[in-house]
Amino acid sequence: MLDIKQLKFDEKGLIPAIVVDAHSKKVLTLAYMNEESLKITMEKGLTCFWSRSRNELWLKGETSGNYQHVVSITADCDKDALVVMVEKDGPACHLGTDSCFNDKVYQNEEKHEFSLEGLYELLQGRKNDMPEGSYTTYLFQKGIDKILKKVGEECTEVIIGGKAGDKAETIYELADLTYHAMVLMVEMGISVEDVKKELASRHIIDHKVKQEKMK
Repeated sequence: MLDIKQLKFDEKGLIPAIVVDAHSKKVLTLAYMNEESLKITMEKGLTCFWSRSRNELWLKGETSGNYQHVVSITADCDKDALVVMVEKDGPACHLGTDSCFNDKVYQNEEKHEFSLEGLYELLQGRKNDMPEGSYTTYLFQKGIDKILKKVGEECTEVIIGGKAGDKAETIYELADLTYHAMVLMVEMGISVEDVKKELASRHIIDHKVKQEKMK
């Protein structure tokens, strides 16, 4: 573990802290810490920053309730910047948005970003707007029974592809299964973050079980 005395604070005694959602890996905000706020962060397990505008310590969530629970803090190679991985209780931005980074400055049209969170938002948009001619709209209109039927069908297709040892076909069917499972998630109000948290909790349990077996 790096000693905080090895960190390089600037002439004002500050170091930039890039806050990242531990589950979605989305950049939430860029804030600053001094040595005192960093110590408080490590002691409390909650992000504490130095407010340059108010010139005072700022425990994130103290007034809003949107606390950020620290998972890890990592310094860069020059030891003059930090990445703070957190699990958040609510929006990171004072504007009420999930992240402070929302306004695109540039987008390469030949490159397309993909994430499960982005797909989830698209599916939510389909459910809210119900555009005509959309297969997703059709599923939402038919309701939970149709969605569940499709999830079951795609599970079967994955099994067939896997049993045949056909990697390409299995990948294709897994993609279909993922899509339909996420339609089900939107229908039931289950977020990607909900599933990631459940998987993370199982990873911890699995790790403990492996340790017990090794004793």
